[in-house]
Amino acid sequence: MRILITGMTGLVGQEIRKLCKAMEVDINYLSTRENMLEDSSDCQGFYWNPAEGVIDHRCLNGAEAIIHLAGANVARKWTRSYKQEIINSRVDSTKLLIDTLKNNQHSIQQVVSASAIGIYRSSLTKLHDEESNELADDFLGNVVKEWEAAVNGFKALNIPVCKLRIGMVLSDDGGALEKIVKPIRNYVGAPLGTGDQWQSWIHVIDLASMFLFAVQADLDGVYNAVAPNPVTNKNMTQQIAEHLGKPLILPKVPEFALKLGLGEMANVVLASQLVSANKIKEEGFNFDFNDFKSALQEIYAKE
Repeated sequence: MRILITGMTGLVGQEIRKLCKAMEVDINYLSTRENMLEDSSDCQGFYWNPAEGVIDHRCLNGAEAIIHLAGANVARKWTRSYKQEIINSRVDSTKLLIDTLKNNQHSIQQVVSASAIGIYRSSLTKLHDEESNELADDFLGNVVKEWEAAVNGFKALNIPVCKLRIGMVLSDDGGALEKIVKPIRNYVGAPLGTGDQWQSWIHVIDLASMFLFAVQADLDGVYNAVAPNPVTNKNMTQQIAEHLGKPLILPKVPEFALKLGLGEMANVVLASQLVSANKIKEEGFNFDFNDFKSALQEIYAKE
């Protein structure tokens, strides 16, 4: 089998690549950096530039499915221009893929696209499943709505579309966890805001497995890509500190201080999303990391 992957150089994409190699699944991938393109029998790179509508249509050769991860990093300062880039990078890349499929022969039978749990309204009590209609009306919520609307365009080509709404991704190679761990290591860690907000997370190994599971199981529709046991920000901070053997000396970081320092981006860490993993489990997906403690133990096993 051969899969076309966008955004493969990112955190999740690199984990999917490792899993594909282990499973002997061949890869075509798209990159905006021509000097980074590989050319081997099992991994072939092709150039594209979604902002300019440029793509090497040979990326479709032999591919039976698309894993679509491309999108600008949201963990950067949200200037007006960068907020537009966050949206455009997702919408433009999706539309370019759809147009490429329309105008070229291909064998694509399935699309699995990244999405995000930021689409759900922040709540300390509401458990969001995939049928939830309580959606966020902030910047990230609107980004995900536009993103998913663009991805739905594949349906017009009679191609099944699976959207994985991803929670906080845990990894030893950067990402959100590193930003939480660093102040704790330096004895300045503390819960954020009230600390009561729910954080629905997933280990990057489970997330990579879920993308390939979705392809192989021909999943169609929306699935939450989160582990079965969310934790509060306070509990997450305490578990990390305990695992690292570091005390939590400082009081909670007040909401006003976060908003003063981060501006609108503070919503990323203050929002509370309690999200259900039941639907993907009912499809037969098995998590290797069901609880936060086991995820931490794997990530920091070498320390």
